[in-house]
Amino acid sequence: MDEEMYESEDSKVIPMTSITNGSGEEVAPDVFYYTDQIVNISFIGYPDSGDWVLVDAGLPKSADEIRSEVAERFGKDSRPSAIILTHGHFDHVGGLVELVQEWDVPVYAHEQEIPYLTGKKSYPEPDPSVEGGMLAKISKMYPNKPINLSSAVKPLPDDNSVPGLEEWQWIHTPGHSPGHVSFYRERDAMLLSGDAFITVRQDSFYNVLMQTSEVNGPPRYLTTDWEDAKKSVETLEALKPDTVVPGHGTAMQKEALQEGLKHLVETFDQTAKPDYGRYVEDTKYH
Repeated sequence: MDEEMYESEDSKVIPMTSITNGSGEEVAPDVFYYTDQIVNISFIGYPDSGDWVLVDAGLPKSADEIRSEVAERFGKDSRPSAIILTHGHFDHVGGLVELVQEWDVPVYAHEQEIPYLTGKKSYPEPDPSVEGGMLAKISKMYPNKPINLSSAVKPLPDDNSVPGLEEWQWIHTPGHSPGHVSFYRERDAMLLSGDAFITVRQDSFYNVLMQTSEVNGPPRYLTTDWEDAKKSVETLEALKPDTVVPGHGTAMQKEALQEGLKHLVETFDQTAKPDYGRYVEDTKYH
C-alpha cells in the first residue's frame, strides 16, 4: 500500500481495562465480537466461508490481538474482504494502519470521517471538564490526532449498502462524531451501534471495569454535538433492534435492549446529555 500511511502523532497505549478484556462472544453464527480492553471489535462472516469483514480496529497497538482472533476464527492466513468503520476515534482505529499495510484491503467510512483518516484534520480534543467520572477526567491523555490511510480509505456507498456485507446497511448516526455510522441487518434486527449508544455507563470507572450492562448515550468526553446525538438514538430506537453489539459494553438483546433504548430516548436530555462541558452549549462540531 501507499508509503505515506502513518499512525497518529499521539498514538500510545491507553491504561484501561475491563473484566471482558481479551474475551469474545458470538451473537449470531456469523457475528462475533472481541473486547480489546474496553472497546469492541466485530467480525462478520461465517468461520468456514473465508469471506468476512472487520468492523473497527480497537485501541492503539491492537493489531497483534486482532490477528490472533482472526487466526482462531477464520484461519491463520485469512484476511477480510474489507474493513468498515463506525468512526475514526483513536479507540476504533488503533490497529488499522498496521493491518491495512499487511492485508492490503480497502477501508470504508462515512465521507465526513475521511479527513480524520487521511491526516487532514484532527478531532476536537476530548473534554476532561465534562460532567462525568474518572474516564472523563483522564480523557486529556486520549489521542485525537489523525491517522493517514491515504488511498486505502474510501467513502461508504451513497445507497447505504455495505461493501462485502450484502444483507447489511449503514445508517448515518452523527453526534459522537460527524460521520459516525451504525450497521443494521433487517433479517434478524441485528445492530452494530458503534458509539451512537453504548451498553455501559462510560462515565463510571466501576461500571466500565465490571461491564455493568445498561443502555447509555454516547461517551460524553468525545461527543461534540448533543442535538445530533439525540436524533441518532431516536433513529436507532425506531428500528426496534433485537440484538446490539455496541462500541463499548456487552451485547444486549430483546426486551432489555428495547426497553433500555426507549427509556434512553425518553430521558436523553436528563440521563445522556451532560449538565455541563465544553460541547454542551455550543452543539456544532468544533
